[in-house]
Amino acid sequence: MIESADRVPRGTTVPADVCVVGAGAAGIPLALSLSGKGLSVVLLEAGAGPHDAGAQALYAGDLARPGKHLRPDRGRRRGLGGTTQAWDGTCMPLDPIDLERRAHVPHSGWPISWDGLQPWYARASPWLETGRFGTTVPGPLLDGLDDRLVDAQRLEQLSCPTDLGRRYRARLAAASDLRVLTGAHALGVRLHPDGRRVQAVPCATLRGHRFQVEARAVVLAAGGLETARLLLQPDDVVPAGIGNAFDQVGRYYQCQLRGRVAWLVTRGAVRAGHELAVDGVPTRRRMAIAASAQRAEGLLNASFWLQPPDAADPSHGDPWRSLRHLATHLFDPAAAPALPQHLRNVRSGAAWAHAWQAARERLQHARRWPVSREDANRHALWVQAEQQPLPSSRVLLADDRDALGLRKLRVDWRHCLADVASVHRGLLQLASELGRARAGRLEVDEDFGDVLLPVTGTHAGTARMGRDPHTSVVDPDGRVHGVQDLYVAGSAVFPTCGQADPTLTIVALSLRLADHLARRLQPRRAAALELFA
Repeated sequence: MIESADRVPRGTTVPADVCVVGAGAAGIPLALSLSGKGLSVVLLEAGAGPHDAGAQALYAGDLARPGKHLRPDRGRRRGLGGTTQAWDGTCMPLDPIDLERRAHVPHSGWPISWDGLQPWYARASPWLETGRFGTTVPGPLLDGLDDRLVDAQRLEQLSCPTDLGRRYRARLAAASDLRVLTGAHALGVRLHPDGRRVQAVPCATLRGHRFQVEARAVVLAAGGLETARLLLQPDDVVPAGIGNAFDQVGRYYQCQLRGRVAWLVTRGAVRAGHELAVDGVPTRRRMAIAASAQRAEGLLNASFWLQPPDAADPSHGDPWRSLRHLATHLFDPAAAPALPQHLRNVRSGAAWAHAWQAARERLQHARRWPVSREDANRHALWVQAEQQPLPSSRVLLADDRDALGLRKLRVDWRHCLADVASVHRGLLQLASELGRARAGRLEVDEDFGDVLLPVTGTHAGTARMGRDPHTSVVDPDGRVHGVQDLYVAGSAVFPTCGQADPTLTIVALSLRLADHLARRLQPRRAAALELFA
């Protein structure tokens, strides 16, 4: 059921088998996967609704380097669904090389295998409505490329995009063993005096209600930034922060780098636009330097894709793009000079077929229909690249406090010259292969390093996964080192961020954690029931 946390009597204790903090891409699939397993679950969501300005304001914090990173209250959303309320729906799995310990990438290596993660990707895809995991479309992005050097068949699958709060609200409300408390702000984690067990999760509402949740297991699924903030909040038992005995919480903060780095002029066929896979889900191809070449050249992982021309420029000649542009800018005075050419594009007739297809998809499947296939021979080349995990890139607690008395975040995001140099060397290798295959030529922007900006939706690494508590915060199951019943879910546990958008991996790891918790907690419950049989 779903209810306001303001209805919880002040000063009371809410019991549960599992308490999940955060109802976003990690928390909702985890909580619903535990439902029906003989366990009681409490799901805490700070947002009282989809546009809770008061809750959103509590994200405010400081930037150590203004202008290099979005303010902490931007790029994140509170309310059921979390940031899936505003994402673009892009889903990709991590690549096998992302989980490897790479000699040329310091602090790399996941403690779990890529093969072991694959079954969870297959289960995660339906949650995000991306169709069948591993679906295919015929042909690479460009023909003739040597796949030993350039992988031109990377595929992103598009979610609707699915707002998990809206999509699964009915299931959350109907589950009798799942209690969702909205407007419930976790104030941290209170440990037992021995420091090895969670005593309670203290909570508050913006109206002044205070209560606590006691559970056999607690999962922090509040996002890469907020999870670190909750772990670092001062505690009488561990003043340095929970899981922070070796100063690892908040370090290795990664965002991925994205930007337009070149123009690609093609000579032959290019499959740049979105196409339907065999299961009817929109997909788009990307290119990447092959894993063997990454190892040989010492490159970080990155993917490249072709971006459509600017819809406002009618010279693209695309009737569908002109129709989309006119629909939103018809009465914009600044758009008036280009109006005749846009109308000529639309009169070609093809736009109406695309418009009907888009409307049909929206009505039948609530699915966003992306732009049409590209036929031009000049395309903007975009990159999304992983960044090297740096101990100096971190989030800390600021001295200022928010309205609930918690210390705010101070974000000190950093990247290094090696990140930019890796993208540059990857571009040179891609340009060389394009020339060899006579598939096209790259016109690299001279100042491309200045346009590589942190991806706003990726907040990874602040509670990284590993086997050694000296270099990580959680173990391979997501359990905080030294605390037997405290777990972390979400991109905070990523040791490296890879090139892929993180949402699919977040859901996959959450389903994996739900399976672990169900197996761990159920035997004790069954034994207790036998005593009273």
